[in-house]
Amino acid sequence: MSVNSAIAERISTDVETEAAVRTADRNARPLRLITCGSVDDGKSTLIGRLLWDTKAVKDDQADALARDDRHSQNELGLPDFALLLDGLQAEREQGITIDVAYRYFATDRRSFIVADTPGHEQYTRNMATGASTADLAVLLVDARTGILEQTRRHATIATLMGIRQFVLAVNKIDLIDYDQQRFDHIAAEFRQLALSLGVTDIKAIPMSALLGENVVVSGKSAMPWYDGPTLVNVLELATQRTAQAVGFRFPVQRVSRPNEGFRGYQGTVAGGSVKPGDSVVVLPSGTVANVKQIVTYDLVRNAAVAGDAITLVLDRPVDVARGDMIASIDAAPALGLAFEAKLVALNGEGIRADKRYWLKSSSRRQRVRVEPRSMLDLKTGQWKSSDNLPLNAIGTVHLSFDELAMFDPYETNRNTGAFILIDPDTNNTVAGGMIQTRAKSVDGIDGAERNQVLLSLPQDLANQLMASEAFAAIRDHVEIRRLNSARASAILEELD
Repeated sequence: MSVNSAIAERISTDVETEAAVRTADRNARPLRLITCGSVDDGKSTLIGRLLWDTKAVKDDQADALARDDRHSQNELGLPDFALLLDGLQAEREQGITIDVAYRYFATDRRSFIVADTPGHEQYTRNMATGASTADLAVLLVDARTGILEQTRRHATIATLMGIRQFVLAVNKIDLIDYDQQRFDHIAAEFRQLALSLGVTDIKAIPMSALLGENVVVSGKSAMPWYDGPTLVNVLELATQRTAQAVGFRFPVQRVSRPNEGFRGYQGTVAGGSVKPGDSVVVLPSGTVANVKQIVTYDLVRNAAVAGDAITLVLDRPVDVARGDMIASIDAAPALGLAFEAKLVALNGEGIRADKRYWLKSSSRRQRVRVEPRSMLDLKTGQWKSSDNLPLNAIGTVHLSFDELAMFDPYETNRNTGAFILIDPDTNNTVAGGMIQTRAKSVDGIDGAERNQVLLSLPQDLANQLMASEAFAAIRDHVEIRRLNSARASAILEELD
């Protein structure tokens, strides 16, 4: 074989290998990203430009858009890119995004799902919904106005939702004559904000979504001072959220009894994995059993992982109901009557300390008392003491339950660490929250680490004790069970 032939073969092999790698990358799970920021910062225009320049807009869609928007073209003679996202009639009339719009696009190297979220403060809940599943956040800032309060709110919510990769898109840079100093100032201000939120992976990009500069195509001709990547370059190299290290989690949605010989528990695996023979614990009862069988609608499986919808069969009869959780026996979630959490208030009247709510997490619903502790001042970035949380406020709260609750920290498992609060009077969702940890011990009292003390008292005496001021200080850290005398005697005998 000649040297030239060998070189040609090597080049051919390298090209084929690179093509295979690109195909594998593109066929992998799409990177999920969210665009957020204040209203009129150009989020919908940016995504429209991404779709247009990556050829994700079909010819018939482009023709229809041109006919529909013939009198509203930009200076390049192209249609208004935002209309590729603003599908609701109310949005088209107002020129804003209300709902969360999801779109798919791809490059030669990777595929993406992008969520365009509303910038208006009254649609904060929609933004939080989009952020809950995203791997990366593209935070847009108008180069003319810089960092606004809503910018800080969206950055904070994205961080609470577990996003640790940010792209700061300083948009409309062409309207300030590509001022480098202005860009550097905004980038430095945002980095300070991000660091205060615990985020270090930040890419700042000056761009014009309308003109397509530094979106897909480089804008170096207009900005010779910027030698960094385009937005697409950053997205192609971004990482996905890693699998959260947690044991098996299976919130029970339904008990299946098609006949007397079969009893299974249906739901979706919320974390970890399971296989026949694994030992599990049923919570909150604490009953231990082994997995006998894993069944789906069409077959019997030898394993199940997070995201799988399955029917779980145990090796012995156990008392399991909707809302219970089946978990790893050696890595169970935290149980307790009190937890610390962060909330985003989503209701007009906010969160009141004098009101009880329904808390729903996975398939479980419980009564809870919510005690606001602090609220984030979005102008200063400081946490301030507060006993209430108004609409769209971000705050820390203390959750108190009458019955045992079970959670993982949100950082550990987003499925079993997230919840919503429901107003029992209206059935409206009033807040979304993330569990931080179980409440710390008070005066040495903590369910997991203390030497347990069991008091069996007559009801009248128990009521007097619980009404006392001393008891009120530790109420959230004490488990109370109202039992008949026979059951109380049985528990005491077990302890002896």
